Amino acid sequence: MKYLSFLRPNGTASYGRLENDIVYDLKTDSAPSDLKAAIADNVLSTLESSETFAYSQISLLPVIPNPNKIFCVGHNYESHRKETGRDEVANPSIFIRFADSLTAHKSEILMPKVSTSLDYEGELAVVIGKGGRAIAEAEAMNHVAGYACFNDASIRDWQWHTRQFTPGKNFPTTGPFGPYMVTPDEAGNLEHVHVITRLNGEVMQDQPIGDMIFPIAQIIAYVSAFTPLSPGDVIVSGTPGGVGAKRTPPVWMKPGDTIEVEIGPMGTLVNCIAEE
Repeated sequence: MKYLSFLRPNGTASYGRLENDIVYDLKTDSAPSDLKAAIADNVLSTLESSETFAYSQISLLPVIPNPNKIFCVGHNYESHRKETGRDEVANPSIFIRFADSLTAHKSEILMPKVSTSLDYEGELAVVIGKGGRAIAEAEAMNHVAGYACFNDASIRDWQWHTRQFTPGKNFPTTGPFGPYMVTPDEAGNLEHVHVITRLNGEVMQDQPIGDMIFPIAQIIAYVSAFTPLSPGDVIVSGTPGGVGAKRTPPVWMKPGDTIEVEIGPMGTLVNCIAEE
């Protein structure tokens, strides 16, 4: 199944199920307040629709607009590790995104006034369904609610101010997340599914998810060893090689550009670049 968070035509926030370009609104007076709460209550598959909308009638929100925690994995494809010159490591590199840096499918990524070094990073996002602490790697995939496309858009000069990534990864609107979450049964085996990023129609990144250095189950086990995971938390699992910063010459996104992240059954996340 596909689930999404959206604004109804009247502008009120809701969440629902997407089938054949029809959105089944699942928010009722008796239902959980949002998609994160419905995942936490483990009731998504039982909710009845209150009304329906054409997909074209609604405006999307980030898949989970209000995650408690967003964990990002750095250098998780060998092609990206090599292009950045990073050393091989025994454990994943984890950094944090803030929820208020998220934006939706078809929304604008704003080029900040303080930089022109706006880069793309197409990635697979993992939405946690069942929380826990010290989750065993063998059980980790049972804690996944679904998957979505993510663009970890990065303000490179601010990222490179120090060895800490946080400033360059948290400018407003630089975390496109969507268009929807696909449940594991519909997503299927992701090993041979490619993460593809296109800038103005040109393929910039293209690599199968199976090439991750640290697979999803290992990342969930690692993260949950140092902090509890909660339903609706998001793990952004890393980007393949081909980022703009490591091209010769560098390729930066600029106002007027269109960036797309396509990941098989998770669809295509599309955003335009605009000036802040």
